[in-house]
Amino acid sequence: MREGRLLAAIARRFAYGSSSCIHTAAETSGSAKEAVAAAFQKPPLPPKIRLTWGRVLTGTLLGAVIAGGAYVGTRDEATISAWTFEAAKYINPLFRLLDPENAHKVAIWASSHCLCPRETRPDPPVLEVSVWGRTFSNPVGLAAGFDKNAEAVEGLLGIGFGFMEVGSVTPVPQEGNPKPRVFRLPEQGAIINRYGFNSEGIVAVAKRLGAQHGKRRMAETVNSAITTNTEQRVLGGKAGPGILGVNLGKNKTSEDAAADYVQGVHTLSQYADYLVINVSSPNTPGLRKLQGRKQLKDLIKKVLAARDEMQWGEEGPPPLLVKIAPDLSKQDLADIAAVALSLRLDGLIIANTTVSRPDSVIGLVHADEMGGLSGKPLFTLSTEVLREMYQLTWGKIPLVGCGGISSGEEAYVKIRAGATLVQLYTTFAYEGPALIPRIKAELAACLERDGFKSAQEAIGADHR
Repeated sequence: MREGRLLAAIARRFAYGSSSCIHTAAETSGSAKEAVAAAFQKPPLPPKIRLTWGRVLTGTLLGAVIAGGAYVGTRDEATISAWTFEAAKYINPLFRLLDPENAHKVAIWASSHCLCPRETRPDPPVLEVSVWGRTFSNPVGLAAGFDKNAEAVEGLLGIGFGFMEVGSVTPVPQEGNPKPRVFRLPEQGAIINRYGFNSEGIVAVAKRLGAQHGKRRMAETVNSAITTNTEQRVLGGKAGPGILGVNLGKNKTSEDAAADYVQGVHTLSQYADYLVINVSSPNTPGLRKLQGRKQLKDLIKKVLAARDEMQWGEEGPPPLLVKIAPDLSKQDLADIAAVALSLRLDGLIIANTTVSRPDSVIGLVHADEMGGLSGKPLFTLSTEVLREMYQLTWGKIPLVGCGGISSGEEAYVKIRAGATLVQLYTTFAYEGPALIPRIKAELAACLERDGFKSAQEAIGADHR
């Protein structure tokens, strides 16, 4: 009897992994042979499970989450950050399957929901730059035009930009130009757009930036309460771990451009680490005429007065910059330099998109579309304008180099030509988040190769 029971238990455990899974008559049969036979009988079948795509998908996602959690649990933050940026390389090409404007909307949505990679690795110390009393962990920024309505500030700064610019923001909401208005020239890594300052307006943008500013202040309060090092240095600005610029535009139907920019200053400057007057978009009729010597001088005076009449704390008012076009004559550039020096402008962004069509894009599909051309074909032209403006201003005014940058080497060329900071847009639209750590690593390598201890040392090196 005992032998029968023992053999039955062993058989059950071997066959099904647990003696509790089955109950047979073997325990009371009194025969070892009968007990073994009973143990190997098939257990009753469970109720038939109906598999559906919903259940399969749920199971797959659950498995992915569990596997991802296990992976994350065995790796440090730097490793995870590197892995997510690497994964982004394979995801970003999917955006090219969409219409350019729809792809732009999806990218903003993903960034606003923090579905993009987050950089947790510190920037190389060699990339640090100080200007306008602010410290940038790196000089690589996102140009205006990508996040027009300040929908994704936290997510985009989290990718690893040293700074970013929202806008252009107009006082009153406007749709912009009719669609289609964005065109890819993939052979040259270029884009032509004629958006025409499509904007949700300053009220909507102020609401978003106000919420972001509140989160930043709350985080600072918590950090100051828990830290014991009162002298710790904090990188970043009003929006978080990065500097935030607000780019101001005018409404298409507005007859008083200065009033539009003043309204933007009054409403949005409290949330900005720096302000930009955009007078160089080719897609708003008459806007580029504001770059004339007299018009620009009158405009800047009014905007500066509006900014300075507001009450500011110890850090003072946000710096004021002007964004100019790359299609200006030498006389136009000389006039702008004279105005900037005489009014002690805080900086110039060089440059916006071009209405010209370099030989490299002639004959390509969409090359004849109206609008501003950006991307790789703009690099040489915008860098030449940057170099000339540095000479015209004697290196006394900080310059932001924008236009055609697609590598760390090209960012380095801009800095040597006179740029304190650089901005990206089109190449970021093509390559996605993976571009940012690559371009910073390449820039750091260029600086170290040529013996510069910091990016600050390399500014304007070609002129020395």
